Order: sequence, then C-alpha cells, then structure tokens
Amino acid sequence: MNFKELGLHEKVLEGIDAMGFNTASPIQKLAIPIIKNNSDLIACAQTGTGKTAAYIIPILNKFAHTPTDKTDTLIIVPTRELAIQIDQQLEGMSYFVDISSIAIYGGGDGEVWAQQKNALKKGANVVIATPGRLMSLMNFAYNDFENIKHLVLDEADRMLDMGFHEDIINIIKKLPSQRQTLLFSATMPEKMRSLAKQITLKAEEINIAPSKPAEKILQIAYLVYDKDKIELIKNLFAGKELNSVLIFSATKKNVKQIKISLKSINIFADEIHSDLEQNEREEVLLNFKNKKVQVLVATDILSRGIDINDIDLVINYDVPGDAEDYIHRVGRTARAKSSGIAITFINDKEQNKFKKIEDLIENEILKLPIPISIGESPNYSPNIRSKNNKKRKFIPKREKIESRSK
Repeated sequence: MNFKELGLHEKVLEGIDAMGFNTASPIQKLAIPIIKNNSDLIACAQTGTGKTAAYIIPILNKFAHTPTDKTDTLIIVPTRELAIQIDQQLEGMSYFVDISSIAIYGGGDGEVWAQQKNALKKGANVVIATPGRLMSLMNFAYNDFENIKHLVLDEADRMLDMGFHEDIINIIKKLPSQRQTLLFSATMPEKMRSLAKQITLKAEEINIAPSKPAEKILQIAYLVYDKDKIELIKNLFAGKELNSVLIFSATKKNVKQIKISLKSINIFADEIHSDLEQNEREEVLLNFKNKKVQVLVATDILSRGIDINDIDLVINYDVPGDAEDYIHRVGRTARAKSSGIAITFINDKEQNKFKKIEDLIENEILKLPIPISIGESPNYSPNIRSKNNKKRKFIPKREKIESRSK
C-alpha cells in the first residue's frame, strides 16, 4: 500500500517522501489507521518491520492538522540508543511539520542532566525517554505532562525484562487518564498482556508474525568449543571483504578479547558495552554506520534499538540465554529489503538452549562442523547432559550439506 492511500496530511507525505519511503509495511498499513482513529493499540511485530514509523507517522499527522505548543506525546523506550534513534527518525520525517522533540536518557555527566532538565522545563512537543532518567526528572517536577494526548511504549517487552515495570506504572499514574496509549512489542508474554490490561482501554490488537526471523536471513550454526571460537571467526573472515558485521557476546570480557584478536589481523573492529560512557558509545555507533568500523563487537545492549539497514552478517558468539533474544540479535541483519546472514556458535553446553530457539522459530537450522585445521567439533546432542557430550570429529557428508542448503 502506498502512503498516499492512508489519507495522510500533505506535509507528512512530503516528509515520508524526503526520507525515501514509498510503500507502507504491513505493521504501518494496519497501525496507522487505528492510531489516526484515536484508538488504543497493542501491536506485536518482529524487529525490522517499521514499528517506529508506524506510530510516528500518525502522530505527526495529528500535529500537522492541529499544531500545539504543549508537550503532547510521551514515548518511553528501554535504551538510550533507541531513544536517540527515534528522535533522529522523528526529526527526519517532521521536516515539513512544525514540531519539536527531545531524547531523555541516562548516562553522561552533570552537564547532560542540566541540558535535559532545561529542555524539559522549556517544553517539547514530543519527549522520548528511558524510564529511569524520566522518573528522576519527574521527581524534581522538571516537566509538564498535563496535556499528554499520546503515550507510546516502544519495545515494552524489553522494558519489562529489564525490570522497569514499577517505573512505567509510576510514570503513567502522573499522566492524564484521557489519552491514547500505544504499546509496541516484539513478543507478547503474559506479563506484557497484564500490563496492557492495566494501561489501555478497549485496545485494538495487531499481531504481525511474532517470534520469527525475517525470511531473507540465511541462518547457520557452527558446533565449536569455546577455546576455538576466536580462531573460527578469523577463519570465517579470512580472504573476505568485510562491510558491516555485528558480533554479539554474553560477556564484556569476551567482547574485549574478540576486538583485540580482530585488530591483530588488521580488521577495523570496535567494541560497545555498558563500560563505555554515552558519548563513547555514540561515537562507536557513528563510526560503524559510516563504515569506519568493519566489525562491531557488542554485548546484548545492542540486540534491540539500533537502526542500521545494511548489516551483512550477525554472529552470535554465544547462544542467547533467551530464545526470544535470538530473534532480536539476528534481526539486526536483513532489515528493510536487504538480505543477510546470521551465524551462531554452539558449544557443548549450550545445545539445549539452541534447541529451544529452533522450537520457537519452528525451523531446524543447518549445523556445520568447524574446519579440521581448527579442531574438533562437539556432537550436537540436545537434551543430553553436557558431561556425556564427548568430543568427536563431526564431518557430515558433503552431499548432506548441499541438499540441506538448497
């Protein structure tokens, strides 16, 4: 569906066109009319489907028809990276609409706090905030949310996973009861449905293929012991032209070691994790987006909330602890209309976790042994305790690999 068919204001259509968008994605096609109609909404859609624009566009449409100098919209998000991303996307789409916005997030020094405090006191039409920092500022009465008409919870499931339930409820208690509430989430666990019942009124629901990686992602797994993982990465990269690669690891220690190892073979790699200050994280992300960094090694802080459309390869250095996290990690590639590859390393102790991922996505992922020159591969034996998982050379027949690859 073309955006023009959605009955949007001419200035909004100009902004959409300037951003290079033409056709509405399924979530946008369904959500925009509901939001335009002022109904509450609970929307479940996987990463990379255009959820942000699905609520930004109809909210901009209302501003275009009825301008205001009040703080009209509050968007609550789990991470500073997502807050910045939404603020940037809003700025781009609102080029022809008279609207102001501010991103509020933790980290930084006293100067950052002062800037955010002053911006809130001065007022902005749209406030995009992480729950913890917003609660801190609200406790000092640095805001005026009496005229809030739209409340958006983006990646609401992630915020609940991070322990923000109480903060969210306390924030909502200070907002007008007469408002439109929009919940966007990649998954819909029971705790999400409980929250939705608390804060929405007669909400309409949209469910777009939840818990499934995009079809354009080629998913592969390697059976590999921990001691051989870095050598496997080097082997995979050898002789390849690297454009944009994202590697996830469960620990900061591994993130740092992977970066050091890659730089030792002249690969432009950098790291991002919670030890970095906010300005350092922003600089690393900017360098990655601008292709100054070929490989970004990250903890799960980046599994959601990063808007880079041309990541070629995602590597899970460890099997994600939660099957849902796998969706968000591999969802960093094959965004928009591109294709991509997702590779997961499975050691001898993580096989049951990987089996849960396959059960969730209802797909058996091709598993390959590591090259003989690196070492032996564990046998893939989920549901068997790792102490019984003895080493053996795992060399499937070439014919079997080829047939399963087709």
